[in-house]
Amino acid sequence: MIFYIRSCFIIAFIFLLSCKPLPQTAVVEYKDYQISKEAPVDSAFIRFLAPYGSVMKASMGKVIGFSTEGLSKKQPESSIGNFMADAMIQQAEKHFNQKVDAAFVNYGGVRSYIPKGKLTVGMIFELMPFDNLIVLQKLTGKVLMQLLDKIAADGGWPVSGITMEIKDKKATHIMVNGQAFNSSATYIIANSDYVANGGSDCSMLKGIAQMNKGILLRDALIDYASWLTANGKSVDAKIENRTTNVN
Repeated sequence: MIFYIRSCFIIAFIFLLSCKPLPQTAVVEYKDYQISKEAPVDSAFIRFLAPYGSVMKASMGKVIGFSTEGLSKKQPESSIGNFMADAMIQQAEKHFNQKVDAAFVNYGGVRSYIPKGKLTVGMIFELMPFDNLIVLQKLTGKVLMQLLDKIAADGGWPVSGITMEIKDKKATHIMVNGQAFNSSATYIIANSDYVANGGSDCSMLKGIAQMNKGILLRDALIDYASWLTANGKSVDAKIENRTTNVN
């Protein structure tokens, strides 16, 4: 009986607690702080960050290449786009140890340019600030055609391994590795995981199996630039009429 009474008391106590109204926010107060040269300096925090800042500055300032002309972004084809797409396909073949038919970089993902002169690691981070991974997918000719039409409708993306013309926002006269496009063939393409997962309105790629080695596109760009430098080449890329607008 005692156990029963105590149990009922505990249950009643819990019930009363659960019936209490939850706290409600009545007032929200905040204050704006302007970040300017007049703001007070926290010298202790600056001393705390100093060792990390020195290491970061040295890392980002490391020179990995040289451009004699500078690389800029434009459509339907650009020097910086060709550099990035060539880096993707070369590094994809290296890390996946297989032939890759084509590589693509979504136009909106190109976030900066490479100026004339020394190329540093920090510049690559500005060019590709996202942690996008390089992935491979096997595409049927039908799906690849849908992707190319999407690229044509956008006005052109950086590509490697493919040449095509854009007419009335459609991809035409397509060549893959110097061979005429075959709608019945299967192609191995390199892309970022963002695009392969349907980003940039590429829903036709979503759900298709991906091969992933954990290679960041940003790291691939750094390694490719370092490889060019080690082979006595600049990071400059030429306009090669990979994509042309015939309208």
